[in-house]
Amino acid sequence: MLHRFTSDIRDLELPKQFTYPHYYTPHPLAVRAAEEVQCYIATRQEWKEELDKGKMFGVLVVETEGEIGFLAAYSGQLAGRNDHQYFVPAVYDMLRPGDFFKREEANISAINKQIKELEANEELRAANKELELTKRTCEDELETIKMYLAEGKAHRNRLRSEGLYNEQELILQSQHEKAEATRRKRAIKERLENATLKVTKLLKRIEELKLERQHRSAELQIRLFEEFRMLNIRGEERDLCSIFASTAQQIPPSGAGECAAPKLLQYAFKQGMRPVAMAEFWWGNSPKGEVRRHGTFYPACNSKCKPILEHMLQGLDVEPNPLLDIVTPEPKILWEDESIVVIDKPSGMLSVRGKVDIRSAEEWALERYTEAMIVHRLDQSTSGILVIAKNKAAHEALQKQFIARTVKKSYVALLDGIVLTKSGEIHLPLKLDYDNRPRQMVATDGRAAHTRFEVEGYTEGRTRIRFYPITGRTHQLRVHAAHTEGLGTPIVGDEIYGKKAERLMLHAETLEFTHPTTGEYIKIVCQAEF
Repeated sequence: MLHRFTSDIRDLELPKQFTYPHYYTPHPLAVRAAEEVQCYIATRQEWKEELDKGKMFGVLVVETEGEIGFLAAYSGQLAGRNDHQYFVPAVYDMLRPGDFFKREEANISAINKQIKELEANEELRAANKELELTKRTCEDELETIKMYLAEGKAHRNRLRSEGLYNEQELILQSQHEKAEATRRKRAIKERLENATLKVTKLLKRIEELKLERQHRSAELQIRLFEEFRMLNIRGEERDLCSIFASTAQQIPPSGAGECAAPKLLQYAFKQGMRPVAMAEFWWGNSPKGEVRRHGTFYPACNSKCKPILEHMLQGLDVEPNPLLDIVTPEPKILWEDESIVVIDKPSGMLSVRGKVDIRSAEEWALERYTEAMIVHRLDQSTSGILVIAKNKAAHEALQKQFIARTVKKSYVALLDGIVLTKSGEIHLPLKLDYDNRPRQMVATDGRAAHTRFEVEGYTEGRTRIRFYPITGRTHQLRVHAAHTEGLGTPIVGDEIYGKKAERLMLHAETLEFTHPTTGEYIKIVCQAEF
């Protein structure tokens, strides 16, 4: 599994610390290793169709017996296997013939087959059809009874109004009609219950099988997670259930332990190799809904890998999280009065206080104004106009404007490529990619996201563009720029959906709103520095 570099690496120094996996610039040795892996997989024509759909690969530079080499891995399975010789093996190979996972998977598949057969059963289909017909017939008959009672009552009222009646006879008639209606309703209810019971009996076995399937699947998943016993360089071993027990999700997500990074570290520790540097890259097309770029390096995922890697990296000298070392300049005040303050938030500053110790505009404001409240947000990497209310009344008035979408905003950005369409609109619904927070993905069941855009010019192979967000979803402009169904061209410096650079070239340049106290129409302009 260990590969020697085919190129001369004597000019490359070893890193002083191991890669922080969740935010990194690949070390030159990791880049060189990735290039060799990419050359290899490009020759494997039998995998081409599968790899064209997209897959994450990883490399781990290691030192063993005084020599430097590298390991390679892929996330999940490749061509339905876990045992390709060029790559490290799975932490636990559930695909082995005779393994408990395969046996129980076969049992669950048999239950699925039974459920499908029962659901397609002709007797059930006929019973459902009879039930629907009975429901419609009963509804019609109940409506007829309702009319029958109404007509009887109207007839009696007419007789009373004309003085041609015997009150005792009318009372007896009313009682007779109500008794008849009750008898007919009881008969209708009985017919409906019989038809429903017939379907219920046939569905009972299906529900029993579904419960059995659910129980077996849950037990199988837990047993599988217990087989993933993750090591660290100290030789300490923990299974996935133990690792995730203290997290918010508590139960490991599906696919945990099968990503490239844990596979690589597990093999290195088992073989007594010292990890030196690591990187993961995407190969192939972007999956539907996501934004992934062929050949681009990506951080380890958060929901599946972060808890695992926190255990596996113990004992290694790991780079500190670069995001914790960000020092941002102070915001510039663009407008201020007794009700509001409008600032130019620098790139790298959070809008509101987060879990990590990074300076936020909220903290800056509270240091100056005791009742300060953030009205809206900008991404940490986005610079530009941010309005802050100095009191609750101003905050509520401004929030209503944002909710009603009467606030007008425009952002200027540099895109990493040429966009030929001069103007247009993008409608791509977005939702959180739970396995890769804070990434967003395009999904039909996502929240509506609408952006207008106008190209302002081109420079050095880049497009200068102005965005007018109609909605305000998380990462909306970044995804609408990068996604193939949007502009297909990421914003320069977007390390999540594009490539890392000095900074994200996205700036909130104009903001128009009604002053919450005076009613004056305000337009703030803050030119981008790029």
